[in-house]
Amino acid sequence: MLFNRQSFVSIAFALLLALFGHSIIRSEETRAAKKPNFIIIFCDDLGYSDIGCFGSKLHRTPNIDSMASQGTKFTNFYVTSGVCSPSRSSLMTGCYPRRVNLHQDHSGQWVLFPRGKRGLNPEETTIAEVLKDTGYATGIIGKWHLGDQPFFLPTRQGFDYYFGIPYSNDMGHDSRSEPYRYPPLPLMRNEEVIEQEPDQRQITQRYTQEAVRFIKAHQDEPFFLYLPHTMPHWPQYASEQFAGKSNNGKWGDAVEEIDWSTGVILESLKELKLDQNTLVIFTSDNGGATRHGAHNEPLKGGKGSTFEGGQRVCNVMRWPGKIPAGKECGELVTSMDLLPTFAALAGTSPPPDVTIDGKNIEQLIQGHAGVKSPHEAFYYYFRETLECVRSGKWKLRLAQVRGGEKMKFPQLFDLENDIGESQNLAEKHPEIVQKLIDLASIARQDLGDGKQTGLGQRPAGFVENARGLTDPK
Repeated sequence: MLFNRQSFVSIAFALLLALFGHSIIRSEETRAAKKPNFIIIFCDDLGYSDIGCFGSKLHRTPNIDSMASQGTKFTNFYVTSGVCSPSRSSLMTGCYPRRVNLHQDHSGQWVLFPRGKRGLNPEETTIAEVLKDTGYATGIIGKWHLGDQPFFLPTRQGFDYYFGIPYSNDMGHDSRSEPYRYPPLPLMRNEEVIEQEPDQRQITQRYTQEAVRFIKAHQDEPFFLYLPHTMPHWPQYASEQFAGKSNNGKWGDAVEEIDWSTGVILESLKELKLDQNTLVIFTSDNGGATRHGAHNEPLKGGKGSTFEGGQRVCNVMRWPGKIPAGKECGELVTSMDLLPTFAALAGTSPPPDVTIDGKNIEQLIQGHAGVKSPHEAFYYYFRETLECVRSGKWKLRLAQVRGGEKMKFPQLFDLENDIGESQNLAEKHPEIVQKLIDLASIARQDLGDGKQTGLGQRPAGFVENARGLTDPK
C-alpha cells in the first residue's frame, strides 16, 4: 500500500488521539472548569475623570486606558458613600453601610479612626469569606479601614494574607494635628506591625511588588486579590520615578504611579498565562477630593457629597474573551454587586439567610444583549441621612444636610440628559417625584433614616477596650 504525506499525517494524528485523547479531553475539561481569578484595584479618592479613558487630559494613564480598550467602561458605577469606611463596608459585604451600621459611629464620626471601638462585625460574611469557602486563596494588599482592633482585621474577615496600612495615611504622625493625635502609622503583615511610619514615597511600589508575589504564589489555584491603594488620598506621595513628573502636582504623580502599578499587574497575568482566566476591576472608593487635585467633571460635587461626583466613580472591567472589548455600559451597577457576582462566577452563592443589597450582574458585565440594571432604586446616604434616591435615569434629592445654600426640596434631575444636576424638573414631573418618594419610604423602613432605625439593620462590631496598633504595650 502506498502512503502519501496527507494520509501519513492523518494516521499519525489518529494514533496520538488514541494514545493521549482521553488525557487531552480531560485537560480541556479541567481548564474549562477552572474557577476564574478576581482582582479588584481600589483607589482612594480618585476622581471620576482622573484617568484618560474617562476624559482626563492631565494624567497619563496608558495602562488603565488599555484596560478600557480591552474591556468595558461602566459609566454609571456607584459606591454607597462619599467617604472611605462606609464605602468599603459595602464592597466587603454587598450591603448598604446603614445595613451593617458603618455609616457613622455613635459620636458622629463618618470614618473609622485609630483606637476605634467599632469595625466591620466579624459575624458579617465578606466577599473574601464567600470565595475562601469555595477554595480561593484570598489576599488584601493596601488600605483596609474597617477597624484596627485585632477583632476587625482582614485576617479575621476571610483574608489569608494581609500587607498594608490599616487606615488612611493621614492617621499617623503625618496628620495635620500636633501634638500627634494618633499613634505612629503602622505597616502590617498579617496581624504584625512590621514598620512604624513607613516611607510613603515607596508605598505604591511595595504594594505592587507584594501583589505580584501573591499572584505568582497562587497561580495554580483560584485567587482573589484585593488591592486597595493608599493613594491618591491626602497626603500624596510618589516614588522618585514619578515624583514631579506629572502635569497635576503631587496628585497627578500619585495617579500616574497607580497606572504604572496596574500595568505591572496586567503584564504579570500575561506572563503567567492567567490573563484569559482573570477578571480585573479598576475603580475608586468614592468620588475625587477636588481640593487636593482630583477631577470629577462632568459630574457635580466630589468626595463626601451625595452629588454624582461623590458616589459615581470611574470603573473599568477587563476579562479577555468574557467581557466585551472597547465597550461602554451605562446601566446602573454598584460596588455591592461584586460579592454576589463573584460568587456566581465561582460557582457558589452568598449565605441564603443573610440579606444583602447587591445583585448578580454577571450577564450585564459580559455584555449580553438586552440586559438592564437589576436595581429598581439606588439610595444615597449622607452619614445617617437619606438624601437622594435614583431609579432609572431619574434622581430625586429629598434633603441636603450641609451646603449652606437655601434650596427647595424635593429636586428632580434627569441624569441621562443633565449629568451635572443643574435643572430641577420636579414641578414638571410630579408623578416621577411621587414614585421616587415611595421608593425612599421603602429604604426608610428597611435601612432607616436619621434617628429612625431600619428593620433590616444589623449591628457593627464593637470592642470595649481599644488600643492603637503601635501604642506601647
